[in-house]
Amino acid sequence: MHITKPDWSIASWRKSAHSQNASSCIEIAEQYPTILPVRDSKTPSRTPVIVPRASWTNFVGTVTALH
Repeated sequence: MHITKPDWSIASWRKSAHSQNASSCIEIAEQYPTILPVRDSKTPSRTPVIVPRASWTNFVGTVTALH
């Protein structure tokens, strides 16, 4: 099976509104339909971690329920 590498040049990265301009944040790029790239804001040149979108949705839902 051939897996196509996402085109990172089209990524539009954003931090959480809860980051309050802190330097130790993660950023996500939401424009990919089935995956969610996640990267460290301190080292944006590194390859992002790729998370299946459904897994990210479950993670955010669980964290939100804990608050």
